[in-house]
Amino acid sequence: MAVFRVLVGFLFASHGVASLFGLFGGAHGGGTVPVGAWPGWYAAVIQVVCGLLVAAGLFTRPAALVASGSMAYAYIVVHQPVALHPLQNNGESSALYCWVFLLLLFTGPGAFALDRKIGQIRSPQAV
Repeated sequence: MAVFRVLVGFLFASHGVASLFGLFGGAHGGGTVPVGAWPGWYAAVIQVVCGLLVAAGLFTRPAALVASGSMAYAYIVVHQPVALHPLQNNGESSALYCWVFLLLLFTGPGAFALDRKIGQIRSPQAV
């Protein structure tokens, strides 16, 4: 579960980094998203922040909820008006990320997460 969570978080954050800073080829074919542009810039910030939180296993469930919602919004508002099927509207990644983060919302971060480590520090087990 930890490998899955870290990989998904890293890939999601990479999308945001590409849009915000032009790394990895930039936003959709090059360049960056203008600061404050709706919804692209805000989506990129969500991708970076939530992706890093999920990868670290810190506030995993709330971050997964926000990430899943942002991807549902992206699919419904950006992709679905073009065509219904994800293969026709180029929305596969939005649809997959939406469901993957929904899965993480319900399964949690797994054993190797900062959430669990912080919980262990705050309430040590009685021996």
